[in-house]
Amino acid sequence: MISFSIIASLVMFCLNLFSFICLFYRIEFFKKWRWVIAVLLIVITILEIYYLTSFRRSGGNIFLLQATASLIGISFLLFCFSLLYFILRVPIYAVPFSESKRRTLKAILDVTILIAAFSWIFKGLVGGFSRPIKRSVEVKIQNLKAPLSIVQMTDVHIGKVLGYEFMQEVVRLTNELDGDIVVITGDLVDLSPRYAKEKLKPLKDLKSRFGIYYVLGNHEYFNGGVAKIIELIKSFGIKVLENENVVIDNRINLAGIYDLRGKIFGQYQPDVKKALSGRDKNLPTVLLSHQPKVAQQISDKDNVDLIISGHTHGGQIFPFGLLVLIDQPYLYGLYKHSSKTQIFVSCGAGYWGPPLRVLAPSEIVKLELK
Repeated sequence: MISFSIIASLVMFCLNLFSFICLFYRIEFFKKWRWVIAVLLIVITILEIYYLTSFRRSGGNIFLLQATASLIGISFLLFCFSLLYFILRVPIYAVPFSESKRRTLKAILDVTILIAAFSWIFKGLVGGFSRPIKRSVEVKIQNLKAPLSIVQMTDVHIGKVLGYEFMQEVVRLTNELDGDIVVITGDLVDLSPRYAKEKLKPLKDLKSRFGIYYVLGNHEYFNGGVAKIIELIKSFGIKVLENENVVIDNRINLAGIYDLRGKIFGQYQPDVKKALSGRDKNLPTVLLSHQPKVAQQISDKDNVDLIISGHTHGGQIFPFGLLVLIDQPYLYGLYKHSSKTQIFVSCGAGYWGPPLRVLAPSEIVKLELK
């Protein structure tokens, strides 16, 4: 965490410095206010460093944490538009325009980029603070005896900011989707079990016809209590799939694995082969895995029909999803992984870090298996 805080703080400093040099310093409108903007960006950087060094500590002012987390998302978007502005300025000065025409084109670019940047930031904040949407996705599965609906809840990130009320809302929306089963595909909590228990209590009100199932996400490994988190989840009447599978109403095999983060921690490590062993080979198989890149371990001979994942948040703040794709092969939606296997990746219900979402809406999804 110390290494992460130091590296992330340096990154934020560099992003804000780039925005000042390549955007605010070069726009004529800000010429008289450059020193004010410079001081403001320094203050913003300090506040961002405060968040990055304190968000995992106990206590802290919730409003201050939320505000400083928002600044990180805003700085990222300002950097993106600063980079775009830097690129778009090149032809204005490279092409031999007259001086008057060059000034006109630059003025148009200045106004356009500022309107676009602050509109994008506003859109992100509105998206971050909006309640999750409900949506349905049809998935065709070979040899499925009868239709089955799976409601997926993922990446809720209950922690210091998102608490009891948000969990209660997510449960209410999940119940409204009226699934045959409910699956929770990780990153449910960003707290130690000691502090998470009260905020997770709405989980006891989850309803489904054939059960509620859960697999670990990477964030459950960060609070030093994976065993206690599993025990806590079970106390709400939820079945934790620990590299194992169960049969759902004689329609599908539902398998689930520990998160890939377990390999780094050396405990609760995922084992796909173990999770798939002993299943009914006459039934289709659905695999729950928090991270989509588990698909890289799946071949057609494994006979997995559908993988259900989260983790990516759909990028959360476009264009951050382009960086996510460096680590994960799938970002958001339903994909055909191979001739046998499909994978569905949800944007998730909550957020991590900045309470901003752009082109990646907070959601709870009902998968209609046909």
